[in-house]
Amino acid sequence: MRYLPLTDADRRAMLATIGVADVEDLFRDVPPSARQAKALDLPEHAGEAEVERLMRAMAARNLSAADAPCFLGAGAYRHHVPAAVDHLIQRGEFLTSYTPYQPEVSQGTLQYLFEFQTQVALITGMEVANASMYDGATACAEAAMMACRITKRRRILLSGGLHPHYRAVTETVTQYTEMEPEALAPDPLGVEDLIGRIDAETACVVVQNPGFFGHLKDHAALAAACHAAGALLVVAVAEPVSLGLVTSPGEMGADIVVAEGQPVGNPLTFGGPGLGLLATRDRFVRQMPGRLVGETVDADGRRGWVLTLSTREQHIRREKATSNICTNSGLCALAFSIHMALLGEAGFVRLAELNHAAAVTLADRLAALDGVRVLPGAFFNEFALNLPKPAALVADRLAERGILGGVPASRFYPSYPELDDVLLVAATETNTPDDMDALAGALKEVLA
Repeated sequence: MRYLPLTDADRRAMLATIGVADVEDLFRDVPPSARQAKALDLPEHAGEAEVERLMRAMAARNLSAADAPCFLGAGAYRHHVPAAVDHLIQRGEFLTSYTPYQPEVSQGTLQYLFEFQTQVALITGMEVANASMYDGATACAEAAMMACRITKRRRILLSGGLHPHYRAVTETVTQYTEMEPEALAPDPLGVEDLIGRIDAETACVVVQNPGFFGHLKDHAALAAACHAAGALLVVAVAEPVSLGLVTSPGEMGADIVVAEGQPVGNPLTFGGPGLGLLATRDRFVRQMPGRLVGETVDADGRRGWVLTLSTREQHIRREKATSNICTNSGLCALAFSIHMALLGEAGFVRLAELNHAAAVTLADRLAALDGVRVLPGAFFNEFALNLPKPAALVADRLAERGILGGVPASRFYPSYPELDDVLLVAATETNTPDDMDALAGALKEVLA
């Protein structure tokens, strides 16, 4: 039995009302390459036990990051998440309605979001942060649109060191607007000239630190050049643990900071969900998307929390909304906040130190192998290797040996053959000396 309440006549009437011939017309903006051409090879009817067995068998084909030496990065990072995080986020005080539609009765939700905002503002070096967004890529797109509103300009300059997903989402979100994103070619050596490309039409320059290929840069001069031209600097951070050691984007002069919060408090879980962070300067707060939770006192003088700003599409004057984002990654934000609180400032710095030390040790080990070269430049916990063989082939051979050895750049840039031999390798506090020995030994075999 299918639980579809509409008849064929109902569907014809609805299609006629909106002026389309058939259901397929509703999907005309989805490119064929993104659509499933045929039904998935799954049984149409099965009992619960049969489905569970099938799904377990499918899951067993994956090589889990928890079950193998894992050096994957490229925007999603594996860190140790204390057991207390998972325990606390399931408490009834927190595991409630995912968004505060009646904020005055959601004091627990508002309090942790307020504390989350405070933590994000502190680590990014900014003055105000919102109550989370979907993920780093959508936060990046929101920041670019925010910059266009502030500057009343249309040109968005996207660095070649920006994560390809962040670039692609920004291009997708702005494609039916007057905004004009300009994405530079991938920059594996970290040598692109962004300052020379800023002009009077530039709304913002979007960079990533550490960059997609691992490069760490001081963007203070770029920020000054942006401001001299009336543009804004947006800094994206895919690995927030780096903020425990690296000079914060705010100290470099960034106007808007976006980040992926997944690495703190949230496991990889095969790619999601993510957690978007967005922080900015006080003077731009009215153009910030999403919600802003504030602290106040009630009529009896007791401490409490409120939605200070909530400019969302579902409220009155939706045409004036700064964004169409309609939720936040509340549970992931809570996990982030709890993990940060458990670490404390000293623990956060120590975690960053462990990550950097692990990456330096691993880079030295791998650079000693014949034919392997670490791309030049400072890095935090991720770096790029030039290999004498195609990186995708090498990664597959390492996986056959039970090692998740890195992410080939070609998976993100298939149209750039010069990147076919580039492998992105990340090391975190979860990687032991034995893991590094296993990777070095297996890589030597694969390259022989």
